Amino acid sequence: EKLSINAFDYNCHLDLIKLLRQEGELVKLRRARQKMSELFPLTEEIWLDWLKDEIKMASESSEREKVYELFERAVKDYICPEIWLEYAQYSIGGIGQEGGIERVRSIFERALTAVGLHVTKGTALWEAYREFENAILETAQPAPGSVPSPEQQQMLCSQLEKIHTLFRRQLGIPLLDMEASYAEYEEWSEDPIPETTIKNYKKALQQLEKCKPYEEALLGAETPKLAEYQAYIDFEMKAGDPARIQLVYERALAENCLVPDLWARYNQYLDRQLKVKELVLAAHDRAVRNCPWTVGLWIRYLLAMERHRVDHCTISEMFEKALNAGFIQATDYVEIWQAYLDYLRRRVDFTQDSSKELEELRSAFARAVEYLKQEVEERFSESGDPSCTIMQNWARVEARLCNNMQKARELWDNIMTKGNAKYANMWLEYYNLERAHGDTQHCRKALHRAVQCTSDYPEHVCEVLLTLERIEGTLEDWDAAVQKTENRLARVNEQRAKAAEKEAALAKQEEEKAEQRKQARAEKKVSKKAKKTRIGDKRKADDDEEGEWGQEEEGEQPSKRHKGDGDGLLLEEDMEVEMGLFGRSGPEKPDHPANQKEKASTSRKDVPKVLHDSSKDKVTVFVSNLSYNMTEPEVKLKELFESCGEVAQIRPVFSNKGTFRGYCYVEFKEEKAALQALGLDRKVVEGRPMFVSPCIDKNKNPDFKVFRYSTTLEKHKLFISGLPFSCTKEELEDVCKAHGNVKDIRLVTNRAGKPKGLAYVEYENEAQASQAVLKMDGLTVKEHVIKVAISNPPLRKLPEKPEAVRAPQFAVPRQIYGARGKGRTQLAMMPRALQRQSSPVAKAENGMVQNSPATSSQSPQEPKTMSNADFAKMLLKK
Repeated sequence: EKLSINAFDYNCHLDLIKLLRQEGELVKLRRARQKMSELFPLTEEIWLDWLKDEIKMASESSEREKVYELFERAVKDYICPEIWLEYAQYSIGGIGQEGGIERVRSIFERALTAVGLHVTKGTALWEAYREFENAILETAQPAPGSVPSPEQQQMLCSQLEKIHTLFRRQLGIPLLDMEASYAEYEEWSEDPIPETTIKNYKKALQQLEKCKPYEEALLGAETPKLAEYQAYIDFEMKAGDPARIQLVYERALAENCLVPDLWARYNQYLDRQLKVKELVLAAHDRAVRNCPWTVGLWIRYLLAMERHRVDHCTISEMFEKALNAGFIQATDYVEIWQAYLDYLRRRVDFTQDSSKELEELRSAFARAVEYLKQEVEERFSESGDPSCTIMQNWARVEARLCNNMQKARELWDNIMTKGNAKYANMWLEYYNLERAHGDTQHCRKALHRAVQCTSDYPEHVCEVLLTLERIEGTLEDWDAAVQKTENRLARVNEQRAKAAEKEAALAKQEEEKAEQRKQARAEKKVSKKAKKTRIGDKRKADDDEEGEWGQEEEGEQPSKRHKGDGDGLLLEEDMEVEMGLFGRSGPEKPDHPANQKEKASTSRKDVPKVLHDSSKDKVTVFVSNLSYNMTEPEVKLKELFESCGEVAQIRPVFSNKGTFRGYCYVEFKEEKAALQALGLDRKVVEGRPMFVSPCIDKNKNPDFKVFRYSTTLEKHKLFISGLPFSCTKEELEDVCKAHGNVKDIRLVTNRAGKPKGLAYVEYENEAQASQAVLKMDGLTVKEHVIKVAISNPPLRKLPEKPEAVRAPQFAVPRQIYGARGKGRTQLAMMPRALQRQSSPVAKAENGMVQNSPATSSQSPQEPKTMSNADFAKMLLKK
């Protein structure tokens, strides 16, 4: 039932085959395997299980032929030594049939060509081949005491030469345990080993020593071993043996069949170096069967088929398969259509006025435009071709190759009506086409429309129009052009001035708001400090008040200095930030009566002020986003983090009032425990996701980024929006696992742990993710229609320069949006942590204070230079 809904569910095929095999349903089992093999290449294990089951049931010669056909299909999916060995051994069972011996030898020779150079597994095939030939030799021996006839003697000599040849061929190839093979040959041969064979053997031994490091690296590496295989490929490429290069590529692909880049590099090598038609086309076919969602592999396949002169019908069928492959981006469909249209254009003989190929090309162009409009826009909510490149190319073909400017003008008119009339480059493309293949009147008409419509670079099209009239126009044409361009540029300048004023006003409002917030904070701090002073020190309102303030200023001066800076004074706000982040690590104030009373009034009177030791950053993690209402954070966090290793100390950070500020430092005994603690990041503690980060000094490492989620295209991961807030991780997993193996699900929450209706779902591979997009997009979950797309968050925005703020909007070139425009996969996918502004105030991140530009650029009139006496006067006046 699941496969009837989604035939591309790989794991569902496996489950069905496993169940049918257990139940002994042989007919249904064969049918299930057949369907799976039509959709996917099968792994070595699946093929071996299938072949063994068929071998058990094959008794008659007709059934044996079907097993042979099955073996032929199996060896085409991947290069597997075990399957070739099984094939050769099975063929020995048919040695009694007509031509049986020659068939066995043919299969063995093909197997040696395919995997005989395999350093670690090739020896088994050579030995099996020799055993077979030795068995033939035994049957050819004459009976004891009899004299062999000349025919028998010739047959014996011929068979002995075959075995000699096999030994010599094997000893010339670098294989593991080749020393044992050499010793076996010495023992078997009655004649001394020829010098040529010994020379080739020693050369192969040297080659084996060079290969061993790469084989050992593969043996010790963990899957997928891509780096190790790439190093091996590079080594063989330098050596230059095509057979060995091909084999190591095949070995890498057998273990990494879902890596499109690896297939692309392999196919490129075959296309440019070997150029063997059967080999090249087979490799391209296997590539698109393994990674059907990768448009680049389909394009290379179409080019290879054209290059090797495959018939047109076959190429067209392959293109239709590509359209149904389920690409994951709208632009992929534009690329595959463009590749096919290029192929059709190369088939046309444009010296003829009309031909079958030309009509097919025109109908294909029309179908491509309609397909992008109907199929692609409905699925992706975007055309994938906002610049109408396919229609542009169609217009160029009609104008340049078919001399049909009327059709070209119709196409360009259609292009402009699709929202492209405001772009200068589109008008200039059309203008250049008219200049080359049209007439001056249409050029002038196009430029007049361009001046009127263009909003990004109107000056440029105005200049082109004036240049045209200067060279070819009459005085009346010149006057009309000058008037039109002047009017247009006047309107443009007026619009730009208004836009600049608007931007300036907005900027001024933001500055005023920032100044108001700054003043409010400063007044709050001043009033807070004055209140503390009045409570702690009951001064008399008499003439010596100013002197008392002066004494306090003198006593407090040392405590307001930066670390390591004897002259620089800290603002009160900066001091509080520094003290809070470092666990009150700043120098202590003198014990004034006011301070003593304040300490007595706090609930954290006995908390020791522990200095943060930056030398222990490697064994310390910074924990934030904890609940402010957490009681006894040391106890709760110690229970939580002891699972990672022995905790040396937990230092929570408290405010001046003694309330917990929601973050702390956790110091471990060992660095390994601190690294393991990072795995607790985003763990929910008292209803909030806890953030766990390395303890990094941002002053020393300003480029350090805490955020660990990817912000690039991840083809194996989905972004889901529109989820109900009540949807749990388990409920979402039940929906997603029907389309593949779900590795991880992350529900996006705010800092308080509340769901935002968004989620990221990671599948095992790109194929499962692409199928999940097809099936889940628009699905209803708890009466909410969800949207599903491949995860592709936009790049992090850089802070704009002041000049850029005032730039007019229409001055931004269209290309800023990229080839895809503003697609669905680029909206609302940037995590909030990446959207924070990076400038205005000094911000604490990972427990380290970043120097604020505002702090470093204080003017002399700022509160920084005011004394405590000045603050007192200002407060008393109010």
